[in-house]
Amino acid sequence: MRPSTIWYTLKQGIKNIKRNFMFSIASIITMAACIFLFGIFFSIVNNVNTLAHKVEEDVPITVLFNEGTTQEQMDAVGELIRQRPEVSKIEFESGDEAWEKMKQEYFGDDSEAADGFKDDNPLANSSNYRVYMNNIEKQSELVAYIKTLDNVREVNQSEQAAKTLGSINRIVSYVSVAVIVILLLIAIFLISNTISVGITVRKDEIGIMKYIGATDAFVRAPFLLEGMILGLIGAGIPLIILYFCYNNVVTYVYTKFSVLMGVVDFIPVGQIYQTLVPVALALGIGIGLVGSFITTRKHLKV
Repeated sequence: MRPSTIWYTLKQGIKNIKRNFMFSIASIITMAACIFLFGIFFSIVNNVNTLAHKVEEDVPITVLFNEGTTQEQMDAVGELIRQRPEVSKIEFESGDEAWEKMKQEYFGDDSEAADGFKDDNPLANSSNYRVYMNNIEKQSELVAYIKTLDNVREVNQSEQAAKTLGSINRIVSYVSVAVIVILLLIAIFLISNTISVGITVRKDEIGIMKYIGATDAFVRAPFLLEGMILGLIGAGIPLIILYFCYNNVVTYVYTKFSVLMGVVDFIPVGQIYQTLVPVALALGIGIGLVGSFITTRKHLKV
């Protein structure tokens, strides 16, 4: 494409935006609202996923064995659990190790109190596996499987945490998809109307251009560029606003609810934006391009 053609396309695209200023503003606002909500839901879903993974890493399933189970039998159970795809790692703790840990926690330096149990380990039957998962939503399935294994007496799980985090993640995902799809359709509709008005205003000019040999691509280019510019502006504005909102919300939560420090770790805004920025810009430009392409294909016929 020649420089003069590029300059003409750019100039006409900007003129179209100015000429249909109110429609352009409406398109940008709708697009901005769509990308803003997308950014909010994207941040929430990612932070909930991070919290779920933290629970998966910090809250294991505990597998206890029947009295009299040998070490070889426990090892066999551990190997079966280790082969499950939802298991990230397992740790074994013998009854003696459990008792040593309990003595340190409850008796501390008071060795005389602990000596009362010197020849009698009250946790002798407490050998167990701590099972850590890579997908907490499959916890119930894994627990049901472990309970079917030989010599397993009891399986302790954080069932409520798994259900709560799984439910929150699903609800947020479904709501975000529904809202974003609706706003995307509205944005495409408004951009199409904006382009349509521009075509109507320049109808005679476009007709003359086509009669003297202008190609469809040459005529469409300014309108496609107009849609892309509207989409780019509509995506850029909410990204700037979201950046400052995210940091302020995180600071506010940690200030007002200091108890959450170290318990809930928000993803740094820079890490969120590594994915959000290219996705949001591509979404905005893509919607603008689709909306303008549909309209130009429908109306640019002489």
